[in-house]
Amino acid sequence: MAHQEKSPLPPHVLIFPFPLQGHVNSMLKLAELLSLAAVHVTLLLSDFSHSRLLRHTDTHTRFSRYPGFRFETISDGLPEDHPRAGETVTDIMPSLQSVTGPLFKEMMVASDFLRSEDRRPVTCIIADGILSFAGDFALEKGIPLVYFRTISACAFWAYFCIQEVIEAGEVPLKGNGMDLLVKSVSGMERFLRRRDLPGFCRVDEVSEFHFQVLKTETRQTPRAQAVILNTFETLEGPVLSHIRTRMPNLFTIGPLHTHLKTRLSEEKTATMLSSTASGSFWEEDRSCIEWLDRKPPKSVIYVSFGSITVLLRDQLMEFWYGLVNSGQHFLWVMRPDTIAGKDWESQIPAEILEGTKERGYTVGWAPQEEVLNHGAIGGFLTHSGWNSTMESIVAGVPMICWPYFADQMTNSRFVSEVWKIGLDIKDTCDRVVIEKMVRDVMVVRKDEFIQSADQMAKMATKAVSEGESSYCNLDRLIEYIRSIVV
Repeated sequence: MAHQEKSPLPPHVLIFPFPLQGHVNSMLKLAELLSLAAVHVTLLLSDFSHSRLLRHTDTHTRFSRYPGFRFETISDGLPEDHPRAGETVTDIMPSLQSVTGPLFKEMMVASDFLRSEDRRPVTCIIADGILSFAGDFALEKGIPLVYFRTISACAFWAYFCIQEVIEAGEVPLKGNGMDLLVKSVSGMERFLRRRDLPGFCRVDEVSEFHFQVLKTETRQTPRAQAVILNTFETLEGPVLSHIRTRMPNLFTIGPLHTHLKTRLSEEKTATMLSSTASGSFWEEDRSCIEWLDRKPPKSVIYVSFGSITVLLRDQLMEFWYGLVNSGQHFLWVMRPDTIAGKDWESQIPAEILEGTKERGYTVGWAPQEEVLNHGAIGGFLTHSGWNSTMESIVAGVPMICWPYFADQMTNSRFVSEVWKIGLDIKDTCDRVVIEKMVRDVMVVRKDEFIQSADQMAKMATKAVSEGESSYCNLDRLIEYIRSIVV
């Protein structure tokens, strides 16, 4: 039999994120890390995600420097004017299943797995772990499948154990027994309460659609040949050891945003690539950096509830009063769609506006990573999204956690009870509590929190240094992707 020479072309990876900013942000970083390693990458984004990136970031310009990279787009099945925030965010999953799934299969077959003259067909699919239809296609066509879960290991494991939680009768049905400890999530028996389970566990019936979907999507993860997590061993080692009993081929390569900077700094083109790809769906207002420049070290609390959280007017007022009454400087990100309802701006009490004029500053969106690393920032009032949590950990900034939904409920518990780098005020929206928590982090317990946050920041930075866990794991992942090319 004649010897068949291997193709000289590199492996070709299709990366397919769930179409929300937090997911896209993480997968953009992964796409660039693989592109740096001379892997051909096709990043498949929803039309909506792609248009927002084009409008508000230099992502296209940045990725044009990688000849083996390209974007493709697909519909998420929702109309352009759908808000994709607040309670409506749950519309995305059924829309993806009914519309995007069939379109994806059609696209992949029609394009012969995105083959072209200068690249192989797709040799590996790295799909968001809750896009099981992408996994179905990969397995059906014999394409190696890697899942990337963009949430924390602790939240992922809590999701994975939902069946055990149901069998143990520990689902907080109708909000009952929220402070009871959950005993059915291995490794978290001492501190995880029902209120700390992922937000989709808060149901009236266990048959509820989104609850069942998240259970099913997570439970099918082990069928992938490998799993990627944006975390690091010294942060979530105990949880990772439980996950590895079910998914041994696990690559922890985080914190991704810092890891990318590390790899770029090693390149001769580092000066060209000095800023990492932003995954922002909103226009960043850089005036806040000038405002921070005028503030003393660690004197400002940064407030941002991410890209999805929508506040009721009453919640807005409680936070606002709490911040003003704390006497601390604050920088607050208020997206144009942050507040439910209209005309709320005309109903702000004069005392609040005056207090904000004296000590506060608000923007529609901020360059968050830069803000968190600014010397004036002393604390972060956050929704506990995983990207925000990781950015805060790397910057050494203590957190006050007010989670909104999903994995954020679990992340906030780990921040306060396991990692001891902040406070968790989930399910509370009271100005007195907020004022006290802000003062605790910024004044009363400031030294304690700064010390623990600094230690964690050093561990995070070390993890992505050459020869350390995340750095080595990314090298292993790249070698794995190369090894599965046929």
